[in-house]
Amino acid sequence: MKSEPSCPRCGRAAQPPGLWTSAWQCDAHGPVAPLQGVRAPSTATLDTVLPQAEVPVWIPWPLPTGWVVTGFSEVGDERSGTLAVAVALSGPNPLGGVGEAVIVAEDPGIGLGARIAGLEGPDPGNGFDSGPPDAKVRFDGHEMALWNLDVGKDRAAYAGEALAHWLWLVFASPDTGMLMCEINSLRDLRDLRDGGVALEPPFGAPSPFLNQVLAPRDEED
Repeated sequence: MKSEPSCPRCGRAAQPPGLWTSAWQCDAHGPVAPLQGVRAPSTATLDTVLPQAEVPVWIPWPLPTGWVVTGFSEVGDERSGTLAVAVALSGPNPLGGVGEAVIVAEDPGIGLGARIAGLEGPDPGNGFDSGPPDAKVRFDGHEMALWNLDVGKDRAAYAGEALAHWLWLVFASPDTGMLMCEINSLRDLRDLRDGGVALEPPFGAPSPFLNQVLAPRDEED
């Protein structure tokens, strides 16, 4: 069952627009775009997400060997369209076991990527791109620079800018972050909506990592 809209930065319940405001409201962060929860990995979900997407719906393509799409989450409503999209992926960790990753596109200030990365957010922070980039990915003939962020010992995260939106790649363990060496290019799944070259991303079981980091938060937490 689909969860109630929540704050993309913290997971608290988001109060819908009312008589005095046209924005959704978080008790901690004020006006926010609502996080619509985690959706199952399926073609039907893509058919729901793509028509409203105002930001890219990124997928590494080709996917690393053995990797599959394991979930989606989006931020926004019918009036705003979708202002942030997270695509979860799972597959072999380069050092053994199962790895997980999430790739996020979002408008500035939304905070979804920072939350998944474990940062206070809402954005990567001042000076994150002050040095040379740590990785680059290509889209439509253009290179997009990414910088490795210091997000602690339980995950790895890269952030940069792409098509005037934030681009995040978050890996559920630092070891899995070694896959950045294999991820050279991205595809925007909105191409499927706009009549571009078709691709059929493989789907797997729902992502434990995405469900964990985007779990709703109780008001007293």
